[in-house]
Amino acid sequence: MTRDIFGRALIDFQNGNYSEDIITYSSLDEKDILPLPYLFRDYDTMPLIEQKALDLCRGTVLDVGCGSGSHSLYLQNKGIEVTGLDESIGAVSTAKSRGIKNVIHSNIYDYSGMKFDTILLLMNGVGIAGRLNELPRLLDHLKGLLNPGGQILVDSSDIIYMFEVDDDGGYWIPDNGNYYGEVQFTMEYKGLKSAPFDWLYVDYNQLKQATKQQNLSCEFLCEGTHYDYLARLGTPP
Repeated sequence: MTRDIFGRALIDFQNGNYSEDIITYSSLDEKDILPLPYLFRDYDTMPLIEQKALDLCRGTVLDVGCGSGSHSLYLQNKGIEVTGLDESIGAVSTAKSRGIKNVIHSNIYDYSGMKFDTILLLMNGVGIAGRLNELPRLLDHLKGLLNPGGQILVDSSDIIYMFEVDDDGGYWIPDNGNYYGEVQFTMEYKGLKSAPFDWLYVDYNQLKQATKQQNLSCEFLCEGTHYDYLARLGTPP
């Protein structure tokens, strides 16, 4: 639990020890607050793209990066067979204590168990790829966890809006050779800081290119309220 800042915060909230939120620092010189109650939200208070993703779930479901288990819990209560997966031991403990029956403590790349009809990567779950050039690897691994005709439901954001616009309408993006959606984060909670970690925000066109490399279909389903979107990736039946 020393480095599991996220899991420590979830356990505190679940046990009624909520006194502060997670602070995040990014390589975009952004400091933000991640409110713990938001991580325990129910279906009615979820963003519309998350609600739509949950409504589209079918068959057996793998909830990648399940966190506190909010998405898994909703699906389980609907009678859907869902398995939560998270590399945070604190998140796994929290999800189990909330009543999720099937929860696995694992990094996604280390998991190669049963196959699923639906794989969920919500709250920009595709960000676990870390970098754009690692996205094909992630998609290839996820494809291997799908049953024939299965689907991957993923949301992400195009964060180009965070960069300044010049007089010609172009964006001032640092010329460092990296994709602008590659961000490094650090979390802080109750005076403890996590190790820095890479996170990817991918625009829809880049996602579509990556899925093409893996022979996956890519369908734009809907747009969120703040440059975010929901997409469905699929395999042939």
